[in-house]
Amino acid sequence: MRETGTTDESTREQSNGRRLVVENKVTLDGIFDKQSEWQMQFWEDPDELVRHSKAHITEFDALLLGRVTYQGLAAVWPSMTDDVGYADWINSVPKHIVSTTLATDEMEWNARLITENVTDEVAALKRQPGQDILMVGSGALLDTLMQHDLVDEYRLLVHPVVQGSGKRLFRGATAPTTMKLVDTAAVGSGVVVLTYEPSEEEDGE
Repeated sequence: MRETGTTDESTREQSNGRRLVVENKVTLDGIFDKQSEWQMQFWEDPDELVRHSKAHITEFDALLLGRVTYQGLAAVWPSMTDDVGYADWINSVPKHIVSTTLATDEMEWNARLITENVTDEVAALKRQPGQDILMVGSGALLDTLMQHDLVDEYRLLVHPVVQGSGKRLFRGATAPTTMKLVDTAAVGSGVVVLTYEPSEEEDGE
């Protein structure tokens, strides 16, 4: 993702309010796109995936998305319902969409558009009062936010499959980034949730 008008200064220290949490389902070889082709075979009990997702309702009150992820979710969720309130949450929660190709009049599904000064806009969003912010998918946006130290937590749902091809998470990383493992959990059939935070040692360099 190419952005204009942003500062080069690390911005995580400037945004000490809400946290930005990135959550993505990935394969063992780091693929995170075309999830319909590989993820559901590991959720024999669909209710377990629902239980995992239900935690979002009380933890997050905003979504941050790139264009492709936004359009994919917006094509599915407005017509969905469920018994736990997840559909109500994802349909009503404010969404902040980073894109230089979408038009303002395309912003439906309770969404607003961010077209420039992306890192400054995200830092400002984190300083606003409220619960934490969730980002899913959005690989190019993730690379940009990582470079500016704006991601506070990474949750990777690692699925036990090697896909062999597809878009890899962190494919645009430009420098080594050390993570600190803060939690692990087993879910589904062989799926492991690994929760990381950027290491404090690297922050201080």
